[in-house]
Amino acid sequence: MEISQYIKNLQVPEGPVDVVLDTDTFNEIDDQFALSYLLKSGEKLNPKAFFAAPFFNHHSASPGDGMEKSYEEILRLLQLAGREELIPRVFKGSSSYLPDEKTSVISPAAEELIRLAASYTPERPLYVVAIGAITNVASALIMAPEIAEKIVIVWLGGNGREWNDSNEFNLMQDIAAGRVVFGSGAPVIQLPCSGVVSAFTVSIPELTAYFEGRNPLCDFLVKRVKDEVASYAAGICVSRVIWDVTSIGWLLNDGDRFMKMRLAEAPVPEYDGRMAYDKDRLAGYVYHIKRDALLTDLAMKLTDGKCF
Repeated sequence: MEISQYIKNLQVPEGPVDVVLDTDTFNEIDDQFALSYLLKSGEKLNPKAFFAAPFFNHHSASPGDGMEKSYEEILRLLQLAGREELIPRVFKGSSSYLPDEKTSVISPAAEELIRLAASYTPERPLYVVAIGAITNVASALIMAPEIAEKIVIVWLGGNGREWNDSNEFNLMQDIAAGRVVFGSGAPVIQLPCSGVVSAFTVSIPELTAYFEGRNPLCDFLVKRVKDEVASYAAGICVSRVIWDVTSIGWLLNDGDRFMKMRLAEAPVPEYDGRMAYDKDRLAGYVYHIKRDALLTDLAMKLTDGKCF
């Protein structure tokens, strides 16, 4: 790919674009908001596929169990949103993380990404939004390195550069996959967690005021947050980060209305928890979130304009 086209592909796209979403949807409560935001942004975003990503925490018994639960959660959300026609576009992903940087984990999701990407070009790329461990995407790139020129990867992973480490949930689950993706030659936009998109929070009173009672999808999302918050913060004032929404927000960021980004040296996550940087490769680096503007757009779309 010519360097001019590479840099162009690191900018917010103009006009309608095709998108696949790779998500560990059952991991917590923010993936559900991101997926819903994608569904409600049809004026610019055309969802081509949904991939279930592996995860392992207190919500799952193993990475594979997390992927299976995420697959079921994607189906649940599509039904609540009245988008059952998209169910055939949902694919199961990897049941484990990469064993190393040269060995893929074959899955229906990785195979579908390769199949889809084949029909795109550097001038008209497929946008791959990843909001979990990036195993599925890395596997596809190992299996078919040529797709790197045909996709743009928007990944919520890693932390802000002031942290200078790779100790973030999405990244630390599969460091090998992160290294494959950043070294693949594909244009990558990084939305870092701590210190950047951690600013995108919502409180229970805001959820109640703007989302609750508007439609079944909104009620489901609000209940998910309330149940999660009650499990660890009952009786205290608390807000909840719904950071995965920002990855969809980047695709809609015409005129920097939701966030600020700059070009920076591409990160190279190290296995010892450090973060190095590749001075010979550029990546997009989001460094500021306009929280109120993004939350307003999210509320307006998810409630069909009934939030105020």
